[in-house]
Amino acid sequence: MAEHMQIGEVAERTGLSQRTIRYYGEVGLAEPSRRTAGGFRLYTEADVEKLELIKKMKPLDFTLEEMREVIATLAELGRPRGGTQHDHLADRLAGMRAMADERRRRLGAKLDAAESFVALLDTTLGEHRVTDD
Repeated sequence: MAEHMQIGEVAERTGLSQRTIRYYGEVGLAEPSRRTAGGFRLYTEADVEKLELIKKMKPLDFTLEEMREVIATLAELGRPRGGTQHDHLADRLAGMRAMADERRRRLGAKLDAAESFVALLDTTLGEHRVTDD
């Protein structure tokens, strides 16, 4: 695989539209690592991983600022450090994890309600189908 990918390849790999990828770059959430002399965006594997992370946060309704905080915290925790700075970052990440868990719970409740509604429709349709008897 090439060291740098153009936006079309990144869009295909992530399932995000090129427009969405550009938007995330414009708001400073996932900027491309490089640009060609002609201005084309070039992305690395790390850039793709960041976009995949954003995709995971999106269904949980993370705001752009919350996404930035998660991305920054994970990046900082990935750097070799220790002591109170590391503890502070880990505590911050634990808070984000708790927030994500609560949002996941609410999303699960919505999914349960949607499944119940679809089952109701299926039951009602089954009772009113005309059979060829």
